[in-house]
Amino acid sequence: MRLDRFLTHRTDLPRREILRLLAEGQLAVDGAIESSGLRKIGPFTKVELAGEILQAREAVYLMLHKPAGYLSATQDLLHPTVLELIDHPLRDELHLAGRLDRASTGLILLTNDGRWSKRVTEPEEEIPKVYRVTTRDIIAEETAAHFTQGIYFAYEDLTTRPAILEILSEREALLTIHEGRYHQVKRMFHAVGNQVLSLHRERIGALSMDHGLAPGEWRHLSSAEVGYFIPTSGL
Repeated sequence: MRLDRFLTHRTDLPRREILRLLAEGQLAVDGAIESSGLRKIGPFTKVELAGEILQAREAVYLMLHKPAGYLSATQDLLHPTVLELIDHPLRDELHLAGRLDRASTGLILLTNDGRWSKRVTEPEEEIPKVYRVTTRDIIAEETAAHFTQGIYFAYEDLTTRPAILEILSEREALLTIHEGRYHQVKRMFHAVGNQVLSLHRERIGALSMDHGLAPGEWRHLSSAEVGYFIPTSGL
């Protein structure tokens, strides 16, 4: 939204008065005097009018080491949620950029920036997610080929996108997928006659789980880490 339109929506001032205030340097955007009503204003742009803050929302981007037993949800009447692990003044504004089921562990991202989280989660963005998987049975050699070809899910009537399986040991592997269907990893292994015993997400795109975080701990993402999911042309 343009600054002049933002001011029209947020104040009762007529357009002529808004133009006067702009000309007199009464408007500050992100701490700097702004004289053009054409300036683009985003949801996290700080706007001040004659020293009064009209908008000062803070964009929050967090990484959480999810422990087992917590729901990937903002609230639930029966089970603890990952949001209960976050001690942040804007906690109630946060939502999850991708989920893990209650038994799974590892990298979870939380934010109050809906456009950013959409880039992280939309299948069309083809952002890879890497999981460390432990299985009940020995992982058959042909499993990697099956996953590369895609696994058909009858319920959704679709075939998963090609996935990469790196077998680490008889019952442990790294699986890279580019989508996030419901219980996708567990269903893929079930389709080849195996069962997932533990599932840990290690990476989303270029962002890896910070091994300095113990289960249940979180930290802010750096600006560089946030930028992993922002195209060079901007959001």
